[in-house]
Amino acid sequence: MGKLDEVVRRLIPGVCDVSVTNVCNATCDFCCYAYDKGIVRDRRWIDRAAFARALPILYRRGIRYLTFQGGEPLLHPAIQELVADAAGAAIKPALITNGWLLPQKVEHLAEAGLGTLLVSIDSHSMAAHERNRGLRGLGERIAEGLAAAHRPGITAIAVVTVNRLVDYDALPELLRGLGFDAATFSYPRREPLGSSSLVYSQDSELVNLDARELVDALEGIKRVKRRFPVKNPLASIAEMQRHARGEEEIFPCVGGYKYFYLDWNLDIWRCEVWPTPLGSVFDLDRIPDQRDRCTACTMTCYRDTSTMMHAGIAIGDAATALAAGRVGEAGSLLFRRSVAQSLGAIAREAAVIARLARRRTSRAAGTTVVDASPRLAMAKHAAGETALPPPPPDSADP
Repeated sequence: MGKLDEVVRRLIPGVCDVSVTNVCNATCDFCCYAYDKGIVRDRRWIDRAAFARALPILYRRGIRYLTFQGGEPLLHPAIQELVADAAGAAIKPALITNGWLLPQKVEHLAEAGLGTLLVSIDSHSMAAHERNRGLRGLGERIAEGLAAAHRPGITAIAVVTVNRLVDYDALPELLRGLGFDAATFSYPRREPLGSSSLVYSQDSELVNLDARELVDALEGIKRVKRRFPVKNPLASIAEMQRHARGEEEIFPCVGGYKYFYLDWNLDIWRCEVWPTPLGSVFDLDRIPDQRDRCTACTMTCYRDTSTMMHAGIAIGDAATALAAGRVGEAGSLLFRRSVAQSLGAIAREAAVIARLARRRTSRAAGTTVVDASPRLAMAKHAAGETALPPPPPDSADP
């Protein structure tokens, strides 16, 4: 790789999702990590010392953002140290959780350097969400955890799975009641993933949506976006609608180039869908970029990121072509409809990002955060809930 190619490659920071365990304490209908399904028999935990050795390799590959996930990552006994190790390696850590352990963990995570907290939400109805998770009282724990996360300035984002439990028009009120700053939506998956990830369920009717239903759900997300900060770019939502309709897609995935998946075995994958790993993370320096214009899946984290990075990657590729004297190629790379749409997405999302950054700064400076418990009660009342249903007989209480 030439010097210019290397400079261009580093201009756009990379992202890596890290599954630190395959163990979970919830019973989500649409996830195979659910402990009541009995699929996970060999419990696995990422080794902290080995992960620390991998961090400089990830950094050399351009990774600057990292999201800890599971299973349930807060069950990992060294999760605070893993977050601190990532932050110490100049990689910004985020974490996605079901929220059950937040009240006792979040302050330690903040001390370790956590900047963004993502919490799964399955419905506009907290009662339905708790039933699906098998965790009675989860709403109060989420509200308490988010209130604690706000004090040191952690940004709190709801990760909402598109499924039959969601009423998109009622959802914003619950999200505000819990204290979320923004939301992002993930799209349903029934087919098994090719990697070690178990974020799918072949038997779940909650995510058994046909093309028309998925397109309608994406329209629902657009409505939410008009009333509450949603991080899925409109251009990416439109891309997913094209995917659902079987139409040509315009934003190739950056998986294996700017986005990677690392599992508890320290195997590195181009994405969670791909059937084979690229290799061990310790071989990543020798693994070439994957740039084959894949649009095979609807994994939100990869597809949204691909939309936002598309223009920057095109500019970098054009600079490389121009330096090599390929003026025509440089022009064709830049003057494409997809580049204009990506730039538009960046411009539109910049306002949301700036607003979240200002809110985070003000909180870190000592702004008082309102207790979320009364707001949660209001959200439950608005959803027509007066009391929680009885917990499932095998509800987990870790």
